[in-house]
Order: sequence, then C-alpha cells, then structure tokens
Amino acid sequence: MHDKAPLPLRSRKALNLKGRIRVPGDKSMSHRALMFGAVAIGETRITGLLEAEDVVNTAKAMAALGAGVKRGDDGVWRVQGVGIAGLKSPDAPLDFGNSGTGVRLAMGLMATTPLTATCQGDASLHKRPMGRVTKPLELFGARFETAEGGRLPLTLHGARDPVPVTYTLPVASAQVKSAVLLAALNTPGLTTVIEPTPTRDHTERMLKGFGAKISVTVKDDGRHITLEGQHELKAQALDVPGDPSSAAFPMVAALISEGSDIVIENIMLNPTRTGLITTLIEMGGNISIENRRLAGGEEVGDLHVKASRLKGVTVPADRAPSMIDEYPILAVAASFAEGTTRMQGLEELRVKESDRLAAVEAGLQANGVTTRSGRDWLEVDGGKVLGGGMVITHMDHRIAMSFLVMGLSSAKDIAVDDSAFIATSFPDFTGLMNGLGAKLAPASA
Repeated sequence: MHDKAPLPLRSRKALNLKGRIRVPGDKSMSHRALMFGAVAIGETRITGLLEAEDVVNTAKAMAALGAGVKRGDDGVWRVQGVGIAGLKSPDAPLDFGNSGTGVRLAMGLMATTPLTATCQGDASLHKRPMGRVTKPLELFGARFETAEGGRLPLTLHGARDPVPVTYTLPVASAQVKSAVLLAALNTPGLTTVIEPTPTRDHTERMLKGFGAKISVTVKDDGRHITLEGQHELKAQALDVPGDPSSAAFPMVAALISEGSDIVIENIMLNPTRTGLITTLIEMGGNISIENRRLAGGEEVGDLHVKASRLKGVTVPADRAPSMIDEYPILAVAASFAEGTTRMQGLEELRVKESDRLAAVEAGLQANGVTTRSGRDWLEVDGGKVLGGGMVITHMDHRIAMSFLVMGLSSAKDIAVDDSAFIATSFPDFTGLMNGLGAKLAPASA
C-alpha cells in the first residue's frame, strides 16, 4: 500500500488557449483490455493504453494472477492470456492504488476461479464501499473477508463450483455490472444482469469483440445483459482511443478562457459517455465533432472547441450515468455561466474517490461561488468567479484538475492542496495544459 507526498499546485488567469492535443487513452477501456486479455487465449496487443498509475496497477495485478504482461519499446502492451479458468492465487496482496474500477472488476474476474487473493489500495480507496460488488459476487459462491464496513483491505476466496445468477442492479453502476459479467465468464449456464438505468457499455462491447457469448435485450424493466459462461475468449488487437473524461478538462478550459480555440483529437464518443458534451452544447458551448470514425467497435472523433458565453441549464437525472465522472468539471463550467445550473441524480458522487459532491461544493464556495445542494443534487449560480481560495482535494484527481481549470479564468489565482493524484488518470495534465497556454505552477502549501 502506498500514499503520496502532497503536491500543491496553483493556476492563474490565462487567455487564448490554442493548439491540437491528444489526451491519454480511455481509462475504462484500458482496464478492461488488460483484464480480458489476461483471461483470453493467445496474445492480446494493446496500443494507446493509458499508462497512468491506476491502469499500471491493473497490469501488475494481472501479471500477479499469472498472465504475461509486457510493454514493448514500441509502446505496445502485449498480454499473454491464461484462459477464463487459468488465473492463480497471487503470491502477495494485489495493490490497486486509487482505482475503484481496477479492484471491483478484478474481484469479478477472480470470483469464480478457486483462488485466494487479498486486495488493497491507498487510503482513499480504503474508504470506498465494496459491498455493492461483494454482495452479487457472493451469489456465485465467492466468499469475502473485509475490513470494517465491507471495505478494503479484503480477502477473496473464489468459488470452486460457481452457479449462474440473475441480478438486478440496485444503483446505476457500470463497475458492478461489469464485475458480475466478468464473474459469469467462468460460470456454467446463463447469467443475466438487469440494468434499470443504462450505464457505460464498454464491457459488453469489448466482451463481444473477444468472442464472448453475450446478448442485450431491452425490456420494460431495463436492459437485460445475458452471458453464457465457460466459452473461451480469443486474443485481440486493440487500439484505445482518447478518454472523454480526460478531454473534459481542456474542453471546459477552452470554453471559459477568452479567445481560446483548440482541437482534442481521437476522443472516444460512445453514447454512454458523451453526457458532458451534450450538456455543454445545451449551455451554449461552441463544440463541434470532426472526423467521426469507428475504431475497435467504438465511435471516435476530434473535438473542436472555442471560447463561448455559457448559460445555466437543468441537467436531467437520467443523464447522470453518462457523465458521472464529469460533474466536478461541469460545476466549474456552471460557475462561469449566466444564471443557475441545476444538476440532479448525483447520489453516486457521494461514494467516489471522495464524497465528490461535498468536495465540489466546498471548492466552489471557497472561491466565491454560490451553491445549494441536497443528497443527490447541486445548484450553482454562475457569473464572475472571484477565486483566491485553496481547494481541499481529498486525494481526488478529478477535484484537483477541475479547480485548476477554474483558476484559468477566475479573477484571483486558485490553488489545490494536492495534485499528486492527478497521475492516477492523466500523468501529463500540467504539461499538456501549459502547452496550450495555461498557467499551472507549483504552489506553496
């Protein structure tokens, strides 16, 4: 288990952001590419993999479970799979750092193989709830020994004779859905996940690409995703497009910084991930999608973004699953919009890397923005942002990046108490943003 020394960072007003950039590979697809490759037959080749700490920790975990995982000098990752029943007990605890996606999906992958593994992470990850995943995985026959409150560190004992399940998601969560589907891979018979509210569907798309027997039907009670277990996956060649959650930060920076005109290339445009783009366009954002194309079963394109006068909107609750990670940066955009922006359906933000809803509201208020909130909603009154505050990030990479973007257009500088955790998803965030003309620099604590 590891924790980092705080790295305070400050941003100051910047105009005329210009340039063409590429953001890191999509985080969700990167985790899944490594895991599916680990249990496929043959060698999976991955280009464009996000080489951030969260994903590297997943790569290390797959190697510890018996897969061959190597990065070539050409930047291509090669994963030699062991088959759906081939994972072995690791010799040491698996450390997932800050990644809820990594640990929850890996738990599903291991749950139906008779192995024993201990999972741990950093202090932030140890605060996050794991019961939402252990509960459905126990239905397959897996057993868990957890820390108090069902949290990490935990020890998993995989099922020797797993049984198929039908499970209705109690909350909209792509991580829980994916954990159940991964457990189904080595389970005889048909396992069905019923999803009342659609969530990002990378798992279904990628599993189909690897040859899994998986089908999706839409019924009155939601999407029914059914997987027939114990069919081997076949290794693939995958090219991971840019992460729309990472693109969100330079996109909003350009919208709120006067005179800006940027292009963000090769962004994944899966419709379950484009809620922020839809919302920003509704707010008056000048965003156009160019060079649309298909890559690896996913639609991709280039985002052309220009500075815009934004107006407040009401974001419907049913859009939350398609942009759950983007609400912190949307709240920043809303701070500069004319009028009030209301965001609904945000209960999932309470159990992210931090209580993101509370952390976002505290950061906004520390910089002179008027807000109101409830258990699952937030209102932001837009206008001129005073700035001048120090934002407490709670070891949350998205909180840090969001408020550094805010400082690019606030009247006074904005500092974050810790930017070290940005490396979990966007290792060169500071360099890329400064390359466009931003002004990010170390700050004294």
